[in-house]
Amino acid sequence: MADQLALDEVVEFTSGLIRIDTANRGGGDCRERPAAEYAAERLAGAGLEPLLLERTQGRTNVVARIAGTDPSADALLVHGHLDVVPAEAADWRVHPFSGEVRDGVVWGRGAVDMKNMDAMILAVVRSWARQGVAPRRDLVIAFTADEEASAEDGSGFLADRHPELFEGCTEAIGESGAFTFHDGSGREIYPIAAGERGTAWLKLTARGRAGHGSKVNLENAVTRLAAAVTRIGEHAWPLRLTPTVRAALDALALLYGIEPGSTDVDTLLEKLGPAARLVEATVRNSANPTMLDAGYKVNVVPGEAVAYVDGRCLAGTEEEFAATLDKLTGPDVHWEYAHKEVALEAPVDAPLFGRMRAAVQEFAPGGHVVPYCMSGGTDAKQFSRLGITGYGFSPLKLPADLDYQALFHGVDERVPVEALHFGVRVLDRFLRTA
Repeated sequence: MADQLALDEVVEFTSGLIRIDTANRGGGDCRERPAAEYAAERLAGAGLEPLLLERTQGRTNVVARIAGTDPSADALLVHGHLDVVPAEAADWRVHPFSGEVRDGVVWGRGAVDMKNMDAMILAVVRSWARQGVAPRRDLVIAFTADEEASAEDGSGFLADRHPELFEGCTEAIGESGAFTFHDGSGREIYPIAAGERGTAWLKLTARGRAGHGSKVNLENAVTRLAAAVTRIGEHAWPLRLTPTVRAALDALALLYGIEPGSTDVDTLLEKLGPAARLVEATVRNSANPTMLDAGYKVNVVPGEAVAYVDGRCLAGTEEEFAATLDKLTGPDVHWEYAHKEVALEAPVDAPLFGRMRAAVQEFAPGGHVVPYCMSGGTDAKQFSRLGITGYGFSPLKLPADLDYQALFHGVDERVPVEALHFGVRVLDRFLRTA
């Protein structure tokens, strides 16, 4: 069992990491090294020999290995990222990089995404060192850079350039899962991620005839782009169910007394009420226009207009997704991938999933563990290049009035101290026997 010092340290480390500004604005505008050094120092204090690795100066990753007691067992990767999305201090009640602990809550950017998990890992590892505990299987601990952008300086760099550090790893845990989802009727649901939609960020380029804004122009690049963006934004994507999503729907149906397969998916989602939020974004592909760039003067028709679209596709639907984009963009707009990563599926009947379930239920005996598919993506995508099957498991027991999912990239991001304590206990229990 994690000791009292571990419970104190997880709060200290969460706060300390938040105070290190690792906002990732994209395009290489981030410096994770101070946070990496912070983590490495605490790993070294637990008797480990962490490596600090960079593809680009200042974009630092940390990797360390803990030897297990069973040399025949495959290794487990435990990973978390050090970067965070930017935050506008004027919008927050508490400064986003203060790491302030107020009324039993730790405030700041990264409190849930995901410096809390980084702190939990550090606290558990140090607790083991004090108690002389060793896990059953080798654990590879990785703290990565650049997850909030392309991961090229983080997990992508590690997977491509340092695969030897992950030798023997067959499974992994990272963000985001095993958090309390309150359905409004008293149920506590703990979704564990066993899949991710693929990343398909798109760049659309429309070309036309440049000219004076007062003249008739039937080859207007802005008009062409706007029409394509509207078609994409209004497109109704068809239902597509992966094994993970089917398992999630079946588990939720049983929880609500509905026979799995007895009704169509959209009707089932209506019957699930608030719990539908766990699956509704992953029963279809999606493409949301997010950025527009065209023109330089109001009375000049530009010859080119550009848009960006956040696309996400489910495993096995990549060809259909591309064919749909061809139709929606039409002959006058060219589209290409600005960034593309694979969709993931992980078995929900694997022994590791069962051990995660058991660890959560030991400390939340009234909770209901279900699998789910993440609508977005994590570093698990890059680590999958090494044949590593990834799960989202960052345990937190949350109060009903805290909307965990809304805090990701949101204003006033925060995490209760008690949630961190729960996470340490569950993670400690799980990693000992994983």
